[in-house]
Amino acid sequence: MDDAGVFDLLDLGEYEQSALAELIGLGRTTAPNLAQATGIPKARIYGVLDGLATRGFIKVIPSRPKEYLAKQPANILERARENRRQAAADFEAELTEASESFLAEFQATADGDAQQVTPAEELFHVVDVGDPSETETRRLYNQADREILVLTKSWEYLDSVTEELGAATERGVALRALFHDPTLLDGRERPIQQDRVRRLAAAHPTVEFRYSETVLPWRGTLVDPSMEYRSGEAIFLVEEPEIPNHMRQAALTENAAFVAGLARFFDLVWQFASSEPETVS
Repeated sequence: MDDAGVFDLLDLGEYEQSALAELIGLGRTTAPNLAQATGIPKARIYGVLDGLATRGFIKVIPSRPKEYLAKQPANILERARENRRQAAADFEAELTEASESFLAEFQATADGDAQQVTPAEELFHVVDVGDPSETETRRLYNQADREILVLTKSWEYLDSVTEELGAATERGVALRALFHDPTLLDGRERPIQQDRVRRLAAAHPTVEFRYSETVLPWRGTLVDPSMEYRSGEAIFLVEEPEIPNHMRQAALTENAAFVAGLARFFDLVWQFASSEPETVS
């Protein structure tokens, strides 16, 4: 991750990022000098510096005029961790305090509504394809204990789950991916798939992948399927090439028996209707 990525993790705005980066390199200075060095409007610079000081990333030196000094980079990162821990603790305390009245007001109504849920609604719920579906996919990667199975055309969304994928493989989670055979892809998708396969082989050598010989009727991610129906969760969408992605929805299920069925389909294609990739260069 680059420096900008670290600054993003610190929850800093554009002006705050510029001010902190400049202070780290510039050393002790005044607000007007920093405004001139960064291009931050003078009307905004004091608010920006106050925000950085409140987060504990800089020191305020009570001279005339007042001066500012960035803390050591390691101290900035440690303070960011502590800020995040404290925010989580505050949230937990506030949620605990508010939960009793919330449950008293809404649980009875929710229990009544649950009786109207159909079997299909109990089996699935849906999210929009895009950021919501990718968020759910990352959640599945994060909670995987044993195995992740992926069915995909070219794995175009790999960048959005690469950190979670790496963390899962480091935990010892096995991951297998079924790609569409390159001959089944169009000219735009084929180089994307080639790039993803090459990156997987280089960065995650424990990941196994094969090419499906036919178009897969659905695509998605399965986590920890069990043929004894003891565990399993999945997110998937069926092939609807005539419908653009922004109008599509992905289905999620926590029904272990259904996930086992999806996993059985995966294994059958893996064993009998797919081919091993050629050597990836």
